[in-house]
Amino acid sequence: MDTSEAVAAQSATRQQEESGNEGAEEEGGPEPEDGTASLDACSQELFQARKKVASRGSWCLGKDKQQMRCLESLPAVEPSTPVPLIAPDLNVAETTMESPAGFHKDLNSKTDPLGNVGTKWMKQRAVQWDADYKEPSLCYLLTVRIIRMRNLPQGDFLSQSDCYVSLWLPTASAEKVRTKTIKNCRDPVWNETFYFRIQSQVKNVLELTIFDEDIVQDDGHFIVLFDIAKIPLGETIFMTFQLNPQRREELEAEFTLENLLDLPETIITNGVVVSREISCLEVQVDRRRWKKKKKTHSTKHDFTFTVKGSFEETRSLSLCCEPSFHLTDPILFHYAKHSQPQLDITVPKMKTLSSFCACMSCRAGRSRNGPLTVPLNLLPFDQEVIDKHRKFDLHFKTKQCREDLDVRLGFELCVEEQHFLHKRKKVVAAALKKVLQLEEDLQDDEVPVVAVMTTGGGTRALTAMYAHLLSIQKLNVLDCISYITGLSGTTWTMSNLYEDPDWSQKDMEASVSDARKHVIKNKFLACFSVDRLKYYVKELHQRKQEGHKICFTDLWGLIIEAMLHDGEDQHKLTDQQQALSHGQNPLPIYLVLNVKDKISNRDFREWMEFTPYEVGLLKYGAFIRAENFGSEFFMGRLMKKLPESRICFLEGIWSSVFSLNLMDAWYISFESEEFWHKWTQDRIIDIEEEPVLPTRPSELTTRVVSPPDSLSTVFRDVLMLRPAVSEIHNFLKGCQMHNNYLENEFSRWKDCELDCHPNQLTGAADHLTLVDTAFAFETSYPPLMRPERKVDLILHFNYSSGSQIAPLIKASKYFSEQGIPFPKIVPGEEEAKSPKECYIVGDKEGPETPVVLLFPLVNDTFRNYKAPGVKRSPSEMAEGEIDVADINGSYNINNLRYSEEDFDKLAKLSYYNVQNNKDLILQALRIAVERKKQHKNSLKPHTPL
Repeated sequence: MDTSEAVAAQSATRQQEESGNEGAEEEGGPEPEDGTASLDACSQELFQARKKVASRGSWCLGKDKQQMRCLESLPAVEPSTPVPLIAPDLNVAETTMESPAGFHKDLNSKTDPLGNVGTKWMKQRAVQWDADYKEPSLCYLLTVRIIRMRNLPQGDFLSQSDCYVSLWLPTASAEKVRTKTIKNCRDPVWNETFYFRIQSQVKNVLELTIFDEDIVQDDGHFIVLFDIAKIPLGETIFMTFQLNPQRREELEAEFTLENLLDLPETIITNGVVVSREISCLEVQVDRRRWKKKKKTHSTKHDFTFTVKGSFEETRSLSLCCEPSFHLTDPILFHYAKHSQPQLDITVPKMKTLSSFCACMSCRAGRSRNGPLTVPLNLLPFDQEVIDKHRKFDLHFKTKQCREDLDVRLGFELCVEEQHFLHKRKKVVAAALKKVLQLEEDLQDDEVPVVAVMTTGGGTRALTAMYAHLLSIQKLNVLDCISYITGLSGTTWTMSNLYEDPDWSQKDMEASVSDARKHVIKNKFLACFSVDRLKYYVKELHQRKQEGHKICFTDLWGLIIEAMLHDGEDQHKLTDQQQALSHGQNPLPIYLVLNVKDKISNRDFREWMEFTPYEVGLLKYGAFIRAENFGSEFFMGRLMKKLPESRICFLEGIWSSVFSLNLMDAWYISFESEEFWHKWTQDRIIDIEEEPVLPTRPSELTTRVVSPPDSLSTVFRDVLMLRPAVSEIHNFLKGCQMHNNYLENEFSRWKDCELDCHPNQLTGAADHLTLVDTAFAFETSYPPLMRPERKVDLILHFNYSSGSQIAPLIKASKYFSEQGIPFPKIVPGEEEAKSPKECYIVGDKEGPETPVVLLFPLVNDTFRNYKAPGVKRSPSEMAEGEIDVADINGSYNINNLRYSEEDFDKLAKLSYYNVQNNKDLILQALRIAVERKKQHKNSLKPHTPL
């Protein structure tokens, strides 16, 4: 029987059933009209028909014919609409899962055993806003056969486990599939087959979860993480996973990886992140045949449309029996074109949505209840398809979305920052000539990149940073600076300064005086007055209406605004571009951490930087325009533009002191997590497969994860709870990891456990979870360590509590472990007991290592000198008495208000320490200039004698 005969037989059967259920239809759900043609087919049969429907581009997830769930297609099509069905000559009845002849194999001669296409990939290629790097990439067909388990542990005291295996490959489909349940069996045998269409350049990690089925909740026993890159293309391998060698517990499976003949998918990648093609589905409901019921009020019917893994995920539509318009507004879904997508439609207040399957073998056992499922890959592009039912019609139309991205994938500096540096070099060159009294002008390639790096510290950091910048301005060094980085409290200073486009060209004493006015004023009552609270409510409501997710850090940002300003501050981050337009000021960079809820920041953390031009995640090489931060993205495309946030809301994110969980607090106090990790981390072990396959550099080790028990879960929930974090729409949502991501720039910032779990990285999350960096890493070095910025000299101004040497020691250790050039010879902990005012490090190391000038916040010679070389008189000695080391004193990090005396003492101390070490600053600048000249000379070709 061919397909057309099967469709006719199904249609006749349906007509008979409809005549017998006509009464039920009036009360319940709608049924298709007589004479409609069914396009439904079991997903496995779509796979078996692979060479007949190759032009459709992709297929639906499938498994064994007797146990799989059928995927519904369209039961009715307008006569004028050409819809490609399964090829007419396909004999559905004769195509089975056990027939390998149903697959069409074509191993491309340009494909190596790793599955890498012959297309060249440019490593670290700079992808600018108007020139995203695209490349064609083949897709593969992955076949997984779950065979059996051996030596399962007993499920409970009375019986063996009721075991089944769940398969999830999120890079191929958002749907999880599973085997049938084998009850009360120690050695269950399934022998069930599943199919996945995978992208060859994506890191595909299959998760096999062994469950014990239970009435209340299924218990996860083990999770096997298997990298598909281990499977040679064109081969079938039999694998045994040793889950518990002591009990000889093991899982047997078979894997086959085959090439597909489809046209390659166009992907956009920087070697770390992959953005894939996306399509858009439009769904409309036509109610013109809806019968009017004799009731005093209209009846509503709620449709629910779901495309798992899409940007929208689920949309609802309420229909009334007395519609004013027949055709509803279209509902849109954006989804990855080649990810086996399907649309599920449910009408809760109707009994059924009838659907039929072209597979005659499973027709008898087919349930008529449940959602209508439409495989989206069967819909033609740019053509409307109509699915007719008794009371309404469903209209479908799919179209290709634009390929260009709104996320910049590339590790190079953005064009705007490159242009800024070109202008800033002119300013820096002139300043260096003046301050170093050089006889000749510096050429562009002789100008060093000098940066100011600050740490957090609340109001203490805000006050001291103002004084430090004033001091280097008086030394004529401020114009030698190209970058200023900050976190926590120093971001308040930076954002206030950059409200003035020419702040560094003016006398900063006025800025210090303005800061003093706000810091010494008691604004606590004003911050929580009735009028101010009403203002907070209005602003938060407006922010929610704009589409932002409201959290406590938004309120904290408004409180910061009230403390540091007299009124509403309308400035935005992009307004700071005016302060960079002529290279007149250093470029500000603000740093935060992206973390995960219920996970320690030692196990997952990602550096995220903000500049007036871009916001981006360093390890992914992914950046968006600053004005788009907070907007909604999918697969690198801007889906919903939200208004740019005011700077106060960003200050709330940058300096959130409420994001610390108990685990982070424990580490800060004792620098040890070993005890708590026993309760809060999944138990993960590396296992060996049988047979042992040849290893490749890009492969991930096969791992087995043992989920925590119920007691550990309770501990985790308590210890990992973050009272207040900023949840921001994730601009990497939907993006996937490149197959070789661990070999590229990602490895520079790979520093935590989850970096080797691509299914759990940022692209899989709906939101970014942003916290204050100071709790995990006290310095703002990371943006300056990007090799593209080529920083030569760093002025490290330290404002953190406790040891004034420890932040530099930690930074040195961290960057050494990451393989990033940074001074390795730094002062030891013994120096923390009596630190000096300034240290120079890195000057004796290689030219690739930046020179660092550390300024601890200490009171050393300031006790006896009111200015460099000017001793205090006996009556002035009290002015030199300032204790900045006491964490419970006047400069405690929780103290947001200072007295006039405390502010003036801290400002004078910070100013003095820089002035008193002028010679070291000039020495460091000379070293930086000399290194640049030596590097320039080393590049010149040598003339042979």
